[in-house]
Amino acid sequence: MTDQSTEALLRRIADALERLAPPPPPAVDLMAYDAYVWHADGSRLEPVPRVNRVAMTLLRGIDRQADTLTDNTRRFATGLPANNALLWGARGMGKSSLVKAVQATIAAEFPGSLALVEIHREDIPSLPALLAALRGVERRFIIFCDDLSFDGNDASYKSLKAVLDGGVEGRPANIVFYATSNRRHLLSRDMIENERSTAINPGEAVEEKVSLSDRFGLWLGFHHCDQDTYMAMVDGYARHYGIEIAADQLRREANEWSVTRGSRSGRVAWQFIQDLAGRQAKAMDAS
Repeated sequence: MTDQSTEALLRRIADALERLAPPPPPAVDLMAYDAYVWHADGSRLEPVPRVNRVAMTLLRGIDRQADTLTDNTRRFATGLPANNALLWGARGMGKSSLVKAVQATIAAEFPGSLALVEIHREDIPSLPALLAALRGVERRFIIFCDDLSFDGNDASYKSLKAVLDGGVEGRPANIVFYATSNRRHLLSRDMIENERSTAINPGEAVEEKVSLSDRFGLWLGFHHCDQDTYMAMVDGYARHYGIEIAADQLRREANEWSVTRGSRSGRVAWQFIQDLAGRQAKAMDAS
C-alpha cells in the first residue's frame, strides 16, 4: 500500500469517527436563567426556561421553616456566610416546593444574583464535576437534590461527604447545597445495621454513617399537618385559582378526599384542588 493510499484510508477513518462522535454541547449562559438541571452524562447544564414552582404565599403550616431557609438563602445571596441545608420529614409537606419558592423570592429581591441547579440522586458521584463547572462564575448557585437517600451497598454518600466538607480546595464560595429527604439521617436502617454487624468497631461504623447529616449546618424538620392546616392549604389554593364553591362544600369534599388518601398534606391538598378544578372545567394558570 502506497503512502498516498494509506493517507486516504486514514482520512476516511477519521471522517467516519468524527461523524460517530457526538458534537460538543453548546455553551450555556449561566447568567441567563433562574434554574438549570445537571446531566452527569456529558457533564452539561441544561437551562430551565420555566420553573415548576408554587408561590411562597401558598405554602401553609411551615412558616418557621420558610423564614429560616429564606434568611439563610438571603445571607448567601448577599455574600455572607450561609449553611448547607437538609429539609427532612413527612412526605408532601412542601420541602422541595419551599426550596424553589425561596430561590424565587431571593432572586426577585436581588435580580440575577441566585440560580437553582438541580442534580438527580443518581448523579451525586458527579458532584465534583458540577462544582468545577460553577466555580469562579460571577453568580451564586443553590445545588438542589430532591429526595436524597442512600440504600444497600451504595457508597456514593462518601462523595457527598467530601463535597459538603469542601476537600482540599474547599467548597466554592458561590455554592450551597440544599437537599430534601424523608429520612433525617439519609441512610436506611438496614444499611446502618449491616455496618454495625460487620465492623470491627460497630460504634465507629455507625458514627460514619450518621455523620453525613452532620455535614448540613441547617436541619429543618417537616411534620404531618393537622386538620386546620390542611383546610387552610385547600382554601388558599381555591382562592388563588379562583375556584368558586361554597365553604361548607369545599370543606366536606376536601375532608372526604383526605380520608380516601389516608393522609393530610400539602400534596394531598394540591391533588384535591386539581381534581376539583377539573370537575369544574376551571383552567389553573401558572402562578
